[in-house]
Amino acid sequence: MTRTVSLLGAAIETGASQPGCLMGPASLRTAGIARALGSLGWAVTDLGDATIAPQAPMPHPNPAIHHLAETRAWIETLAPLAHDATAAHDLAIFMGGDHSISAGTVPGVARHAASLGRPLFVLWLDAHPDLHDLTTTESGNLHGTPVAYFTGLPGFDAYPPLTAAVDPGNVCMMGIRSVDMAEQARIAELGVEVHDMRAIDETGVLAPLRGFLERVEAANGMLHVSLDVDFLEPGIAPAVGTTVPGGATFREAHLIMETLCDAGCVTSLDLVELNPFLDERGRTATLMTDLTASLMGRRVMDRPTRRFIG
Repeated sequence: MTRTVSLLGAAIETGASQPGCLMGPASLRTAGIARALGSLGWAVTDLGDATIAPQAPMPHPNPAIHHLAETRAWIETLAPLAHDATAAHDLAIFMGGDHSISAGTVPGVARHAASLGRPLFVLWLDAHPDLHDLTTTESGNLHGTPVAYFTGLPGFDAYPPLTAAVDPGNVCMMGIRSVDMAEQARIAELGVEVHDMRAIDETGVLAPLRGFLERVEAANGMLHVSLDVDFLEPGIAPAVGTTVPGGATFREAHLIMETLCDAGCVTSLDLVELNPFLDERGRTATLMTDLTASLMGRRVMDRPTRRFIG
């Protein structure tokens, strides 16, 4: 039976401070993401790009916050689209745009999971935990808020109410290496599973990832993966406005994706913070496409696997 995958773009850059992310979906399409997935036997449906109407400014007591009205509008637009894409396809891929896209995609996927009576787990591959609420962010960049929002934390009266929240205990963060003090306190308070780059240096990526995937399988969970370009070492992925040295290597990233494929529990994927304006001859877009292909079945040497994503 042919497996189905959908592609949905969201040209969001209002959550970040540096322009260019709005070109991310087009860059991934130019890099051949649909062709790569089709060559692996997937039936690919490109749903195009979501859009929002111009928004009137929305004030907030935190004067640092910018583009709050646009962020709210994106959440309201993306959540139902993410729900429908996940319900209609074996895998849904959401192409950003900055990481504020996840404030819309994850709640939409969580609503679909809840309708099936299954818990949603989130693998957050990022240099940042994105655990600020609207009162703690000092930069005002709302791409730093999605995890706090979709886990149902307070401080989001200006965002749309959640239909289904993700249990913070179902979130695993890997690659973290830039954490603000407010986020450190929140991680300790919530008990979010975090494997920063020092832990990865000490243990490798495989042991903690397998432990997390065992929890997903034991709960009959659905898994959403959110891959930020800045999870990767900037030397191999320069096209991001939030460069943080010391990220995942090429081989570590592919190993994570191949292991996720073997597990067979991934149902949705974010590809975010790709800023082609900062890229070098499309190398980051090509790498993100290759990593997605590894998630969905591509191997250098084909080995028997338990099952593919489904």
